[in-house]
Amino acid sequence: MSTPQFAVSAAALAVFQAFAMPAATAAEQAMTEVIVSGSRIASGHASVAGFGDAPLLQTPASVSVLSSQQMYDRDIRSTTDAARYDASISDAYNAVGYAEQFSIRGFKLDNASSYRKDGLAIPGNTQIPLENKERIEVLKGLGGLQAGLAAPGGIVNYATKRPTTGALRSVLLEVRERGTVYGAVDLGGRFEDSRFGYRVNAAAERLRSYIKGADGNRKFVSAAVDWQISPQALLQIDADYQTRSQVSAPGFQLIGGTELPRIAADTMLNNQPWSKPVETTSSNLGVRFEYRFSPEWKATFSANQHHFKRDDYTAFPYGCSAQNLFPGFCSNGDYDVYDYVSLGEKKSPLAAQAMLQGRFATGALRHEFTGGASFYKNSEKWGDDVYEYIEQPSNIYHPVAVQPSGLSSGPVTERRSDNERALFAQDIVGLSETLKLHAGVRYAQVKRDEFVRAGFANAKIDSGFWLPNVALVYSPQDNLALYGSYAQGLEHGGIAPKKTSNQNRALDPSKSKQLEVGVKSELTPDLSVSAALFQIRKGLEYTDDTSNTFVRNGVEQHRGLELAINGKLSRALAVGASAAALNTQQSGTGRAELDGKRVTNVAAFKSTVYADYAVPQLAGLKLNANWQYSGKKAFDAANTLMVPAYHVVNLGAAYATRIAGTATTLRAHVDNAFDKFYWRDVTPDLGGYLFPGAKRSFRVSAQFDL
Repeated sequence: MSTPQFAVSAAALAVFQAFAMPAATAAEQAMTEVIVSGSRIASGHASVAGFGDAPLLQTPASVSVLSSQQMYDRDIRSTTDAARYDASISDAYNAVGYAEQFSIRGFKLDNASSYRKDGLAIPGNTQIPLENKERIEVLKGLGGLQAGLAAPGGIVNYATKRPTTGALRSVLLEVRERGTVYGAVDLGGRFEDSRFGYRVNAAAERLRSYIKGADGNRKFVSAAVDWQISPQALLQIDADYQTRSQVSAPGFQLIGGTELPRIAADTMLNNQPWSKPVETTSSNLGVRFEYRFSPEWKATFSANQHHFKRDDYTAFPYGCSAQNLFPGFCSNGDYDVYDYVSLGEKKSPLAAQAMLQGRFATGALRHEFTGGASFYKNSEKWGDDVYEYIEQPSNIYHPVAVQPSGLSSGPVTERRSDNERALFAQDIVGLSETLKLHAGVRYAQVKRDEFVRAGFANAKIDSGFWLPNVALVYSPQDNLALYGSYAQGLEHGGIAPKKTSNQNRALDPSKSKQLEVGVKSELTPDLSVSAALFQIRKGLEYTDDTSNTFVRNGVEQHRGLELAINGKLSRALAVGASAAALNTQQSGTGRAELDGKRVTNVAAFKSTVYADYAVPQLAGLKLNANWQYSGKKAFDAANTLMVPAYHVVNLGAAYATRIAGTATTLRAHVDNAFDKFYWRDVTPDLGGYLFPGAKRSFRVSAQFDL
């Protein structure tokens, strides 16, 4: 029996043994918390768009939230699974077996700063585990005030699960048709001294991807503890640890440099006899302390230490020497193979934040004030990687075994260090019963020390930036809000790709600007709708063909409209729909092949619709469906090739019942039900690659709540 199989089986047996105890009352309490019948589609609160858990209706930003219960109901195991339910999110070099990477509103997220755990930055260099996450919150648009450094597309925040009031005992088992086996446990409750609470999550997974050979395993464990020190003071601590080993699946380049490949979706290019899995370990240690001085005033301090390590191996496909195509595969399907090795890559970001929040009045004006300071530092270490050309090519239709280089990467040293210190303040002023002014600013001092190459001085950055944010929210009715906002954001410059004259060097930080207007309404207590119209402008980054240098030159502008509806249309029917229309344009470069052209890997229109129907004739049975549409995308910056649009339909069912007195939910899903071939990701990274979507696949799961 393989290690992942044993781990899943052992976890399941241990939990079932632990549950075999006389705890009927606790079990009933746990069942009440976990089994939700006809639950609401959308969460009404989120913290990602401000400095606290705020009502979405009154938040002057476009925000989406996916709860843990929704993740259970939709069999969501990764952020990639979750992203299919929001039309504003797309893949952006999201290679199977590597790091999950996304774009929001057409802007690729920054792995170093766009992903947050409880509001604090963590790197997105591996699949972020969801077993201990209560919600996934997505802020669409600039987050300069809330987060400081972050890509202009938005922020993905993962809110961790906290201890439960009653006893929670839950087991989830899943199998997929290619042999993936998954097991997870979720335990929570209070100790005998009820001031202390606990939450424990664990999971093990044998990975069998839809791409042949992109296999591996994953193990995860986490724990969270709350201590109510006094009625005013609360201490929260959490920790998690994950190991992941999986062979990565590279993308495809154009045949002859001009045509889309015609291949099966499960075709694997990293399939050499010497191919090895990418090995990653990641961990978090978080702490949060809250003290309430009065019902109106409180202070909080939070911090998180993250550690990440990766050994990266790939038989990497790039170019065609026989036809002098770089990038591009040969007309007959041949491609050059590079032996890529990078061992011991490390990141260790530490983030901390302290805030004072309170409510007060000055005459007729009501204030909700937040002031605070934040700190972030990160050390990135790696060695000189191996990227060795293998003279014998392989072929996408008829793979050829080639000889490895036999080389290994160099000694690991610190190559880049970052330090960000910031002060921020925001005041939400109630100007009248129907009008609120949100005014805030962050001052960020950004430092970076970056290794250039031996014999040269390090490149240093030490700059300060003001990031204002102002919005008006008008609420003519309790269930209706209209808003307009202006914001500025800040991001680190992109990192120059391989084989450029400044490869691995990061460009200087740059600011972006956003205008947005929107409307939100809660049509019923269980049904909400929203619309947002926005414009975002930032500096355009690309590789200049003349100098072979990665540069920032010109402007990248995204104008868009987002629409969403979430909730229950009736007692039996729940829906979620999201649509995004984007007009993207490059300008100001002085180059005819770029100016006026669309930004790559961004569809002009994208939509997703989800419906869940509780069958009245059979209590406990629900049927669900998800339909995704994406318009065509530009493959290259000059828009010489457009990748076709696609539709994908996913179907599922769930049945809640009792087995031997245990609350049980059985689920089955069919992804890509009509077995549609499509290119899900059209990234410009590394010269431009295409990634096919998964072929039709089946999965079944059983959840037991005791």
